[in-house]
Amino acid sequence: MKKPICVLLTVICCACALLREAVAASPDMHTPLQQAVAGAWRSGANKVRDSYRHPIETLEFFGLRPDMTVVELTPGGGWYTEILAPVLRDNGRLIAADGNLTGAYAKKLSGNPAVFGKVQRLQFSPPKQVNMGEDGSADMVLTFRNLHDWLNDSAAELDSVFQAAFNVLKPGGILGVVEHRARPNMDAERSSKTLHRIPEGYIIALGLKNGFALAGVSEINANPKDDETANVHRLLPEMKGRNEKLKAVGESDRMTLKFVKPLQVPATTS
Repeated sequence: MKKPICVLLTVICCACALLREAVAASPDMHTPLQQAVAGAWRSGANKVRDSYRHPIETLEFFGLRPDMTVVELTPGGGWYTEILAPVLRDNGRLIAADGNLTGAYAKKLSGNPAVFGKVQRLQFSPPKQVNMGEDGSADMVLTFRNLHDWLNDSAAELDSVFQAAFNVLKPGGILGVVEHRARPNMDAERSSKTLHRIPEGYIIALGLKNGFALAGVSEINANPKDDETANVHRLLPEMKGRNEKLKAVGESDRMTLKFVKPLQVPATTS
């Protein structure tokens, strides 16, 4: 995948060097993440996706630590919950923020209390309910392939999610984003509705607008086989349309962005 990050963004990243040092991952997370990824509670179908979704590398890039309070937004079937829950179980806290607290996801959690018994659930259903908890109460907010759903409703709704994430995070807290990537010259709202993709620059600008610093941009989840013209639901794992040519592409090309709430939020002037 091409790297559509301009010189301006490089400058922004350099300006955040001291901030990145302040939030650098402390203990070695590779072993506990490996153990979680290899867990017997994960289905074979979910493990097959590891080669496309790179969970260990992604969570290491975001700076996950076992003592963090982490809010996972709209976890869907719990693909990442299966990895986050055991890592955070003993010394941290995982909060699943979702609009459906009684469906299949809840059944998954209740079906294996040894792994998922400490996962907390929070009602989260933009635009009606975007609050993620008390201000300054979380170390990390994670969203995996969700942003286009909120943008499909409205740009204001997606903006409100970013603002709520900023509010719930402690100074130095991390917002980790993985999202299907559109070509950089595409209109964000149009590409979101038709392809379920968003240009990377749009998301970076949205994070900066809401007060975050850009602490890192990674190509961990890039896919050079994806030319970013197909609706992501036609690619693996869904393969709507059963196009064998698209099957060879694999999963979508995705941006992986690490935002940080500054240690000191600039005072507003009247």
